[in-house]
Amino acid sequence: MAATGTNAGATRTGTHQPLMRAPGFWSGGGGPLPLLLSPIAAIYAGATARRVARPGWRAPVPVICCGNATAGGAGKTTLARDIGERLAAQGVAAHFLLRGYGGRIKGPVGVNLERHAVRDVGDEALILAHTAPTWVSGDRAAGAQLAVANGAGAIVMDDGLQNPTLVKDLSLLTIDGSFGFGNGRVIPAGPLREPVARAAERCQAAVLIGPDDAGALAALPPGLPVLRARLRPGPEAAALAGRAVFAFCGIANPSKFFATLTEAGAQIAGKAAFADHYPYDDSDIETLLKQAVAARATVVTTRKDIVRVPARFHAAITVVTVGMEWENEAEIEALLRGVVAQRHASPA
Repeated sequence: MAATGTNAGATRTGTHQPLMRAPGFWSGGGGPLPLLLSPIAAIYAGATARRVARPGWRAPVPVICCGNATAGGAGKTTLARDIGERLAAQGVAAHFLLRGYGGRIKGPVGVNLERHAVRDVGDEALILAHTAPTWVSGDRAAGAQLAVANGAGAIVMDDGLQNPTLVKDLSLLTIDGSFGFGNGRVIPAGPLREPVARAAERCQAAVLIGPDDAGALAALPPGLPVLRARLRPGPEAAALAGRAVFAFCGIANPSKFFATLTEAGAQIAGKAAFADHYPYDDSDIETLLKQAVAARATVVTTRKDIVRVPARFHAAITVVTVGMEWENEAEIEALLRGVVAQRHASPA
């Protein structure tokens, strides 16, 4: 079922499995459900604590993890891409490593843009593979070993803070400023994979993306450095200034994409929000294109979404990219230089 109207979600029946949205109470507010689910949440948190305590493999190259405490997106892929580019500029051959959420291949396998599709390795892996060699592996240690064998001078993990199989040299707690930590409860009572304090104690810094609208910083332990950044629209966004657009996306926080377009000066004539990682089919896109024609608007989506759109529609859709804009660029540069220098001084 395609999205309809100006702001519709979507689940699909038939040959595709329906995609679930995060429960509304995860964002905050009262109600009995979080309390009723708290015993299950305690079991979940305990299982996570036992898992992350297991020893992992220490790679002979620096390992940098862009993780988070919550389920769903926080900007980890954008952050990982930025870090990979910065390491490359420093002369370090960075490779990306991730689970490949939504893909059928468990790995370890190197992402091949000519051979692999979203159904194989997931959308984030395809995005990162345009920047540097990218490895998909449920077992992060096995993926890291393969990356090192293929010339990786550093490994940048997109997610994996709660995965213990690989020792991290630098872990960054990625926070979406508009959502923060939701209601502050652990799954299923809330969006947290583990209590914030436990996640933060394994991190060397937090990265706050956008203003702290949800008060996330108050939940962090004192003394944890906080690096501030925002999502910066790519150069193609400037061409949309003053133009009517029909925007659609299937990401964790669609409002961020719509806000990015408004910031760039685009006039949103219609919009459709789908579930995160939504696998678009021909019917979905045909419906969106018809709605855009009726609104006399240009169809736009994100870099993460376009890889899930059937290729025959790509020419009809404008892709708006985003990058990281740091409040103090010297801070992230110093962190990266420090971890690289430290590992070179004391190799595994």
